[in-house]
Amino acid sequence: MTTTSPATTDEAPQPATPPPPSRGWATLRPLILRLHFYAGLFVAPFLLVAAVTGLLYAASFQAEKIVYAHELTVPVGDRKLPVSAQVSAAREAHPEGTVSAVRPSPEADATTRVLLSGVEGVDADHTLAVFVDPYTGKVRGALEQYGSTGALPLRTWIDEFHRDLHLGEPGRLYSEFAASWLWVIAGGGLVLWFSRRRARRTVRGTAGRRRTLGLHGTVGAWAAAGFVFLSATGLTWSTYAGANIDELRTSLGQSTPSVSADAGGDHAGHGPAASSGGDAGHGVGLDKVLAAARAEGLGDPVEIVPPADASSAYVVKQVQRSWPEKQDSVAVDPATGEVTDVLRFADHPLLAKLTRWGIDLHTGTLFGLVNQIALMLLALCLILLIVWGYRMWWQRGRGNAFGRPIPRGAWQQVPPQILVPLLAAIAVLGYFVPLLGIPLAAFVVVDVVLGEIAHRRGQRTYGAGRT
Repeated sequence: MTTTSPATTDEAPQPATPPPPSRGWATLRPLILRLHFYAGLFVAPFLLVAAVTGLLYAASFQAEKIVYAHELTVPVGDRKLPVSAQVSAAREAHPEGTVSAVRPSPEADATTRVLLSGVEGVDADHTLAVFVDPYTGKVRGALEQYGSTGALPLRTWIDEFHRDLHLGEPGRLYSEFAASWLWVIAGGGLVLWFSRRRARRTVRGTAGRRRTLGLHGTVGAWAAAGFVFLSATGLTWSTYAGANIDELRTSLGQSTPSVSADAGGDHAGHGPAASSGGDAGHGVGLDKVLAAARAEGLGDPVEIVPPADASSAYVVKQVQRSWPEKQDSVAVDPATGEVTDVLRFADHPLLAKLTRWGIDLHTGTLFGLVNQIALMLLALCLILLIVWGYRMWWQRGRGNAFGRPIPRGAWQQVPPQILVPLLAAIAVLGYFVPLLGIPLAAFVVVDVVLGEIAHRRGQRTYGAGRT
């Protein structure tokens, strides 16, 4: 019987003379290539959903202004009514629920928002925003609102689709999984692109897989920093990695402080301010409370939160998330109208500021329209990279099938002095980012098992061929 080769038909042909072994960090390239290939292959569908919904979310800010123009804007009048009169008009039209906050008209042509909580038919973590003409007191409509940026139904729907696919807490695993792996894929692709030893890195004049690879690599290299940023900031408010990040910030004394809602004063340091219940007309009233906040330098836009109970103070906080950020807050005694506590954004810990800026940049509010356009371009780049990635996989085949996988055993080429610290770093990172660590460990186990099975089959085939 003739002797058969141990190589299977789906493996790449081996060169007659093997190349000399790589040294140092160059030995990591095959390992990074294999990781980039498989991570891109299996994570790409999740990233594609995140990219498409993220693109829609970035566009929803401008769409919201068009769709809800009647509720958001009014003709400019001569003089605005007192805030208390505007709240009274809102309560007359909508007596249901309780006033949880008031956002006075921040611009000449903007309405005042009176936020009601505990309204039947409105989600518990949402409010009903009643829009009032600040000049006439006429109610121009009421819409469900979500979050500190005041998202209305259109943006809220897209936001929840991007965050959890409208599946609730279980659905958030998809977005955290995508965010956990995006920086790995982007970083690996960047290393591979710059490690390619080519005299000329041009797309012009090439065709087929080489052209696709050139487009994929060039766009990926330019967009990699943006992808790493989106991944890092997205993880800050994810379910598992976000909790670990919050715990780390707290242990370092870098958590976000809040003004004390205790009418007696003193910084609380941590913990949420009162955000529901109470009476918007309690004590000295909204107008004197707002005047006290203005005297402390709190300019528009602001949100006034009524006292939660008899022992609590009013809280007035700036809610501008565009640059420059306005995040100062004060507490005002409802009995005297005096400011009992002041918290400046400038006094926030550094990591708290960075977290705030990162989230606002991620959500498209920090630099307004420019920020939103940049996010849409990043999302479009990610969509193209995924399409090109799958196309390259197809082009690696023989015209009618997807291409061969990257060969196993790349980790065996890495020297121990590099491999051991690398594994230790991955273990620590996997602990803090579990939706990276757990799938990666599962991939390694499955890959080792499949490799061992293939090795044994090859030995049996080779042994049978020699008999």
